[in-house]
Amino acid sequence: MSTPNGFPQRSGVCVSQSMEGGAVQDLHAKKAGKAAKKEAGGNGVLTFEDPPSVGTSLNETLKLLPDELKANMKIKSITPRPPRKPRLERAASLDEKSWRRWRRFRTSQESLTDPNETSSSNGSLQEASLSPPVRGRASPCHQCCQENSLHSSPDASEASPMGKSRGGTSDLGKRASEISSAFGGLLRGKAFAGGKPRLSQIMPARPLPPMELNVASHTLRTANRIDSDYMDYRHYSQHKFGRVSSSLSDTRLHGNGMVYDNCSTDSMKSTFSLLTPIRSKDVRSRSYLEGSLLANGALLGAEELSKYFPDRNIGIFVATWNMQGQKELPVNLDDFLLPTDPDYAQDMYVVGVQEGCPDRREWEIRLQETLGPHYVMLYSAAHGVLYMSVFIRRDLIWFCSEVEYATVTTRIVSQIKTKGALGICFTFFGTSFLFITSHFTSGDSKVNERKLDYNKTIQALTLPKNVPDTNPYRSSSSDVTTRFDEVFWFGDFNFRLNKDRETVDSILNQNTGTDVSKLLAYDQLTSEMSRGSIFKGFQEADIHFRPSYKFDIGKDSYDTTSKQRTPSYTDRVVYRSRYRDDIHAVKYSSCPVIKTSDHRPVFALFRVKVRPGRDNIPLAAGQFDRELYLIGIKRRITRELQKRQEQKDQKSSSICSVS
Repeated sequence: MSTPNGFPQRSGVCVSQSMEGGAVQDLHAKKAGKAAKKEAGGNGVLTFEDPPSVGTSLNETLKLLPDELKANMKIKSITPRPPRKPRLERAASLDEKSWRRWRRFRTSQESLTDPNETSSSNGSLQEASLSPPVRGRASPCHQCCQENSLHSSPDASEASPMGKSRGGTSDLGKRASEISSAFGGLLRGKAFAGGKPRLSQIMPARPLPPMELNVASHTLRTANRIDSDYMDYRHYSQHKFGRVSSSLSDTRLHGNGMVYDNCSTDSMKSTFSLLTPIRSKDVRSRSYLEGSLLANGALLGAEELSKYFPDRNIGIFVATWNMQGQKELPVNLDDFLLPTDPDYAQDMYVVGVQEGCPDRREWEIRLQETLGPHYVMLYSAAHGVLYMSVFIRRDLIWFCSEVEYATVTTRIVSQIKTKGALGICFTFFGTSFLFITSHFTSGDSKVNERKLDYNKTIQALTLPKNVPDTNPYRSSSSDVTTRFDEVFWFGDFNFRLNKDRETVDSILNQNTGTDVSKLLAYDQLTSEMSRGSIFKGFQEADIHFRPSYKFDIGKDSYDTTSKQRTPSYTDRVVYRSRYRDDIHAVKYSSCPVIKTSDHRPVFALFRVKVRPGRDNIPLAAGQFDRELYLIGIKRRITRELQKRQEQKDQKSSSICSVS
């Protein structure tokens, strides 16, 4: 039997016309050996006659085939065909030319040492050594790679059985396998020496770029929190995290000669974990209470500020909620404190409550439980049923001054503390903050009373007390809001819409989206602020949410009782700053999913610029409510375990019924 290409099945070999340099040439050498020896001179150089034609060589090869091989193959008549057009090939490199010469020499050398060799291969050896590689003659690898030589050329099919001169059909199979392996090796970029693979030399097409001295990856830089000296990390952090969060600066390390290069800095930071190494000299000369604004080691100085806030902006969450004195607290406060719109939590959370729940401690525990272990309660205060809680990231408690608070009662009877104001102030780095939550007089037409509440509050709040004013030249003794850099005032101001219920309902039904400009045209607070009669110098972010008052408890519908109170924007957040553009409002919205009160919580997100400060102020020194922290974290874990157990019980209690 024979294969579709006409090759004998027993030999299993694919041989092309390139074997002329091997077995066919050995046949020529056998006939021309005597003539060559006669014409050889004393120098041992052989001369050859004109080589016989290809057809003659093929016919003679067929005569030399054994009878068994002839019986198993079909011999086709040879039909001469015109020569094919030359195929364009790339010029062979010096490595390829040398490999071809070496391969010819190696094949001839193996033939000389083959004990089963039946014919002389001296002619083949000398012809291979004398004849230079010609571009038109393809090497064995090139011939086997050419598709036409195997599939479309009948000559190649008939000339394949030429193993007589190589020692029979078994030797022919070995030779072909050896050549085929060499082809594959060359295609893979390998050359063979003694049967062992050796990688060939590969030169790059262009010069390689110089290797960067700093080989730290983004992962290593992120783990070690390397900061603004690395511009690529700064760009990567801004793209990935929204704000660069870097660790201690490397400038001081290089400037003081502590490290030699960037690699030394990376190694040093890896060795010392996330903390930048501090020299003993710096520790000896460091004074927390007598630092200066730009001194090395100042706890509240510029260098320390840049380590935590390279852009010198912090995120602040401010919220207000009239709880209506309800004992029942919402099951989940995530939608309130952790809205999904911003991807990242804020650095500081300030929550003010009016008509708070009877158990104030339980409310604070719920806040701690929701915010989790990354936050601690810096301070909390109360004035009757007015509550305020300040939470801050636990990494930042060392940069806060002592916290102070003051209260004001706006009712005629001071013992009744349902209306009034509560203020908390402190300094963070070199920026002073004042947070005020208020509950003004209620009533649709009592605008003047509410303005009186405002004026009494700014005059009666005695803040700051011990913490020095950061800029006393711009302060006023008659207005507490002028004595701080950044002021946030929030609460139930009780300003209403000057319109009847039917008109307001009609506007709300027409505009189901976020466009509430028609309603704000009737807002009392907006009108009074534009006149400058209240909240002088304050601003308010644009409102794109529905009125936060008055709802039926547990429902999304406004007041359906007999009083039919008009929906209004009673819960507001306003702000002011000593310096222009220090406060940027990011979001201003309400939380409609919390329905335990007739008010919806209202919150605002801000980006606030922070300036460096001095160490010579009363410091909180890391003070926070440790007991609240432990209770909140423990309850957080307990609730999670209970939730998992409920899910597990629900899965195990499911019953499958087969009908």
